[in-house]
Amino acid sequence: MKFIARVILPLALLSYIAYETWLKFHHQSLCSATGCRLAGELLRFPDIYLNYMGLGAVGAILLFGLLSLFSRAFEKLYFITLYAAIAFESIMIGYQIFVNPEPCIFCLGVYGGLLLIALASRPAWLVYALPAILAIFFALGDLAIPRNEALIKGDGLYLVASDHCPHCKKVKEFFAQKKIDYRLLPVSDPSVRHLAKALGIGEIPILIRRKGGETTILYGDRPIIASFNKENVAPATEPLPSPAGSFNPYAGPEQEGCSLSPLPGNGGCEESGPEIPLR
Repeated sequence: MKFIARVILPLALLSYIAYETWLKFHHQSLCSATGCRLAGELLRFPDIYLNYMGLGAVGAILLFGLLSLFSRAFEKLYFITLYAAIAFESIMIGYQIFVNPEPCIFCLGVYGGLLLIALASRPAWLVYALPAILAIFFALGDLAIPRNEALIKGDGLYLVASDHCPHCKKVKEFFAQKKIDYRLLPVSDPSVRHLAKALGIGEIPILIRRKGGETTILYGDRPIIASFNKENVAPATEPLPSPAGSFNPYAGPEQEGCSLSPLPGNGGCEESGPEIPLR
């Protein structure tokens, strides 16, 4: 049984990772799910390096597992390497589950293989490690992590706002009076805050107008409302005049808004309180 758990199963997992690595060199993959592609976009380096890391980790598990059959001195190294790989893969899988619409199927295969090796090697130790593994998933699930998904879907108006921001309320009331349709992007959503910060804008409300290949961005209640009150202004569903495909943030002395900062007393919006709920 030890030979199967410490040699045969790691060898099978190593072959699985090696085959996926070979496929990637030929621009293919065992998994065609959206989660796989999105998982690759989240990395700081090309995803092929994860395969190299997997080959190295499972190769070490196989080597120490084989040596542990002849010398107990390598048994500790075998289990340390195995559970270190399980901890690493738990973080990777947990992050994918909470960020991507679906996790990487290939990664799930690697994770299942590692758990199977641990179960076959010494079931009691896997039971002892289970609370730590579950703690990783609970910790990742409790974090306000931006999801890897598109917030701007199709043409229209998108308003980044908060229920507690007085400047946001002015824009919402104006839109209600003028019967202007828009989609609300609540700043309490970490993905929305990430979008605003990526645009280099630290104030709300933010209005994003999208029409075809043209996107225009305004922020602050007065610039937003003024854009609809101008004479001969385009209808609300039309983008502001700008070169096709351009990005035109409005930045002027009349801008009025609340800060994205989670700290109280943010930019003249003391009544609004923290924008990011504390946990």
